Amino acid sequence: MSLRIPIETSARHVHISKEDFEKLFGEGASLTYVKELSQPGQYVCKERVTVSTPHGSFENMAILGPFRKETQIEISVTDSRKLKLQVPIRQSGDLEGTPGCTLTGPNGSIELDRGVIVAKRHIHMTPYEALRERVKDNDNVFVIMESFERSLIFADVVVRVHPDYRLAMHIDTDEANAVANTEDPSGVILKLFGGTAVDLREWSEEIQSGINRF
Repeated sequence: MSLRIPIETSARHVHISKEDFEKLFGEGASLTYVKELSQPGQYVCKERVTVSTPHGSFENMAILGPFRKETQIEISVTDSRKLKLQVPIRQSGDLEGTPGCTLTGPNGSIELDRGVIVAKRHIHMTPYEALRERVKDNDNVFVIMESFERSLIFADVVVRVHPDYRLAMHIDTDEANAVANTEDPSGVILKLFGGTAVDLREWSEEIQSGINRF
């Protein structure tokens, strides 16, 4: 029996370093816990910032704790168009070659030369769950979900495995809107090829040319 994976929507947010946080909120300032998130140890903070470029901004953006080694801003593709940034789809922490932005808090602003990403959709799971599903850390898989009138298959979903994780798949607001997000969405891993969108595209081309693998 396939594992039912809860699907959660991750809205735009900021992970911040202690150094950058103190520049925005004052020396010695600390994150103020408000609410725990689904992943153990991760939480929403009271403090908010404005993320901006010369072309647009998002005010009152949530900061998630705890502190990170480097500040990272996660937005959707739709958000990136408002800011007029070419934002790559990346795993969390993979910031090489990403665009920057301006962060503004009550104590002033800082200019970041990198750190803005569109988060690659991913699944958090424990080693036991990975073993059960016959996947490993950093595998790419397909996930099929059922949603009212808009069921679909997600390709290129990266698997992230750690003993402290709680089972959940994270998608951004664009992806959630595409499936007409239900009250309690979930999906299952679908064993197709290597899990990559390239394989799915090749499969489509084969079908169009008259080749059917099944």
